[in-house]
Amino acid sequence: MDQSNGPRPEPVWLVAANVVAWRRCGVGGQELRPGTKCFKGGAKVYVADAYWGPGGDRITSVGRERHTGRWVVIDIATRHLHSFRPKLVHTPRVLHRLREARRARGFSSAEYAADVSATLERYACRYRAGMAPYAPHPDRCLCHACLTGEAG
Repeated sequence: MDQSNGPRPEPVWLVAANVVAWRRCGVGGQELRPGTKCFKGGAKVYVADAYWGPGGDRITSVGRERHTGRWVVIDIATRHLHSFRPKLVHTPRVLHRLREARRARGFSSAEYAADVSATLERYACRYRAGMAPYAPHPDRCLCHACLTGEAG
């Protein structure tokens, strides 16, 4: 599939974020796992849409899949992402995958994308803090909250 001859898609404003290196899971949050099932820790993903109804706890994101390296569009928990920031995306593969998933419109402006990124960062911190709030962290915890000082 040669996309060099076709018209280049218009760039859109999206929110870029990174997948947390380690996440707490299991009973009481005592187990640590790297990244998520679909994305490696530290991978860059683009947020195409957020579900504001239930409080922004899930978002639609596009990124390179952990095992195959293909671009995938999936719904992911907001708490598994950090460092939200607005970004004007020109990458044809990202725009193509978003068009296939009917999410190609992006955000209307840079200012709106910045507002969304700030809101998602607050939600992500809140949801990470709510993950087993009364359970102690394991020794030498590598979760995002402990590594960044967010927990204290």
